[in-house]
Amino acid sequence: MFKKSSEDRFEVIYEQGVLNRCKILVDKKTGVNYLFSNEGNGGGLTVLVDREGKPIVSNVETQY
Repeated sequence: MFKKSSEDRFEVIYEQGVLNRCKILVDKKTGVNYLFSNEGNGGGLTVLVDREGKPIVSNVETQY
């Protein structure tokens, strides 16, 4: 298991589910939001986008 540190690049800002899990992660350097989903042994990661197809970006200057 990896040790969590204050230098971690990604932060989980939302989680749901137990067996079928979804998490939203924010890259603390770029602010880009990602959706991670897993079920059993499978999983996937994708960039979250808005209606125009542009990546959703959090303001990292004020949050991190």
